[in-house]
Parts: sequence; C-alpha cells; structure tokens
Amino acid sequence: MHQPRHGFTLIEVLVSMTLGLIVVMAALSLLGRARDDYVRIGGGVSAEQEARAALTQLTADLNSASFHQDSVFEHSPAASGDRLGFLSLQAPDAQSATGRIGDLCAIHYYLKDLVINSKTVRCLMRGFRESHATFQALRDFHPASLFTATERDEPVAFGILGFEARPQSRDASGRWHDWEISTTEAPAALAVRLVIARRELVAKLADSAAWDAASPAAKLVGPAPQAATSRNLEVYATLIRFGCHAAQ
Repeated sequence: MHQPRHGFTLIEVLVSMTLGLIVVMAALSLLGRARDDYVRIGGGVSAEQEARAALTQLTADLNSASFHQDSVFEHSPAASGDRLGFLSLQAPDAQSATGRIGDLCAIHYYLKDLVINSKTVRCLMRGFRESHATFQALRDFHPASLFTATERDEPVAFGILGFEARPQSRDASGRWHDWEISTTEAPAALAVRLVIARRELVAKLADSAAWDAASPAAKLVGPAPQAATSRNLEVYATLIRFGCHAAQ
C-alpha cells in the first residue's frame, strides 16, 4: 500500500529559521559581552601595572628623601599635573662610576607628552641627577638647575592623566593637614594621587590637545573631579612617607 510522504510545511520552516536566528543572535550577544569584559579587564590590569610601577619608584625615592629648602612641591590645577623635586640618598648601584662621589642625588617628577608609535602618550617622567652633578649645583648655589627637565629623563609610567603630590604634616593630635611651604621643617609625607587612562582610552587620545580634554575626545576623559567614577579612568591614591626630616 502506498504511504503518503510527510514534509515540512512553509510555516514550520519559517519557525525553525526564526528559532535558529534567535539562538545565533543570543550567542553573538554573549560573545560580544565576553569581548567587552576582556577588554575592560585588560584595560584595568594595564592601568594597575602603570600605577604599581610609578608608586613603587616614588616610594623608594621619597622614603630616602633628604629635605632641602629648595625642594620643589609645585601644585598645578591644570592637566599638566604637579611637579616634584627633592634630594634623595641613593645606593651606589643607582649611579654610574663616573657620576658617583657620594650618595646625595637629585630627583625630579613631572608629566610630559611623548610620541610613541605616532601616538601621543602622557607619561610620568623621572629626572635623576647623580651625586657629582648634585654637589656641583649645591656648591654653585644653583639647586634649581637640578629640577629642570632634560632629554636624559625617563618615563616611569604611561597613560597618566593626572599627577598630584601634596606634602603633608601632622598636628599634635596626629591628624594630617597640608604642609606649610614657608616652614623649614620637612613634610612628614606626601599625598600622591594618580589618574590613569585605561588602555582603550589611551588608543583614542591622539595628541596633546586630546590629553588636555581640549578636543572632541574630551567627553571620554571627563571632568577631573569625576575621574573616580569614569569608566575610562582608574584612580590610585596613597600616602608616602617623606624620608629624612632634618633640614639641610
């Protein structure tokens, strides 16, 4: 006996295609979210690495600092960041054989835009003057020359949108307050704050104007007071002891 053939109706085919399309779209959405999470986590890890590099170097330098009346604690309300200059006791292996005549060196921190692979990146720079140059400048009564930028200065961290280094003192009750710059007593510590652009934001800031939030990319950077809540930025803040408190 002849058995009738049963195939799929047009409606069944359309329903199957629709369900299949929904499954594919859901899978693509999950993959997109996974990619975004990977980028977000990668950007955060990159910013954390830059913060660790900067704060480790700053801590080592500041813990061995020696206060001098010409130390630089320059506050900047602009995007250019603070400028920091001080004398520091450095180990022999931190200096060259020709530049070492003692352990007292000069260290200078500031922000500078560097062009790297045709992209402008704002960096935290570290200037280092060995003991020979340091003693020479002090003998010549030109300590300010120790804290000027030179081509020999090196970056210690990349993608730095903000750098604050505010000297602090403690009152009789142990509370911290801003250090009086007119005093001859050294600050007890520095309140350091770094605002670091996440990796995906760094890729979008092509020139100095963009890093200064003076371009269409300004909305990505956002206002400085809101840095802690920006998805494009990471903020790191700590208090670092300022080493030697005896005035020079």
